[in-house]
Amino acid sequence: QVQLAESGGRLVQAGESLRLSCAASGRTFSLSAMGWFRQAPGKEREFVAAFTWTGSATNYAEHAKGRFTVYRDNARNTAALQMNNLQPEDTATYYCAAKYPGRDWSYFGQGTQVTVSS
Repeated sequence: QVQLAESGGRLVQAGESLRLSCAASGRTFSLSAMGWFRQAPGKEREFVAAFTWTGSATNYAEHAKGRFTVYRDNARNTAALQMNNLQPEDTATYYCAAKYPGRDWSYFGQGTQVTVSS
């Protein structure tokens, strides 16, 4: 199985940028995709963005399109989420996620807190 560890969350002002990282270890060679989810207080966890492990494709939620970029750093076996023009509604705990072929998103990290003040 894969182990995931996020970092990079902090308090920022509205309009600022932030980059989250996720270090993947363990059985990464057979992953099909990695991505990011988020959960705001009192809300369900929602999809943010993802990429195929080969890097051939990406997918974004509507709220992330145009502002967020997800990518893989091959050299470090790391998934990153570049977030620009952050808004207070982006405040949430962000979770790195991974899945294997034919499976749903089954592996999540411990989460990293992003707080955007107005």
